[in-house]
Amino acid sequence: MARAGLTPERLTRAGAELADEVGFDEVTVSALARRFDVKVASLYSHVRNSQDLRTRIALLALEELADRGAAALAGRAGKDALAALANVYRDYAREHPGRYAAARLRLDPETAAVSAGGRHSQMTRAILRGYDLTEPDQTHAVRLLGSVFHGYVSLESAGGFSHSAPDSQESWERILDALDALLRDWPAPPPSH
Repeated sequence: MARAGLTPERLTRAGAELADEVGFDEVTVSALARRFDVKVASLYSHVRNSQDLRTRIALLALEELADRGAAALAGRAGKDALAALANVYRDYAREHPGRYAAARLRLDPETAAVSAGGRHSQMTRAILRGYDLTEPDQTHAVRLLGSVFHGYVSLESAGGFSHSAPDSQESWERILDALDALLRDWPAPPPSH
């Protein structure tokens, strides 16, 4: 019999907290069972396996990030919106490193289709409307922004910028300025041959 009070939602939240404490790669059903002082088997009525638990944490993280992003973007446009969304990702990664790593988990196509991941793309596209980009340039720009935001956050969280000047905050601000300038003056496509 499963311990009273354990639900998939409670286990997901506890798994997310565990991910922030020990790292997303260390989250397993066994580790979660130890946290609740229950036998591993008692959790299997709530989660199928460690991959199911990790997917649930990823979906939670994507939802939390999307909610923060939507709140940060309200009433903003142009560079202000660009910086707001970028800072949501960076701040979330600092506050919740394990959850942020979970949000990067590759989801199967069926799960991805119903996740909050689509909201992230929609928010980025909303920012780009302020820059008057059309397709396919808008898709190129979505990919560029995602690469820069997540790449910088990943390098920074791994300590990649901690031992050199200027400090990482100054670089972050300059990068956002550069992205804004690039988006305002997006290069024309190369001539077709």
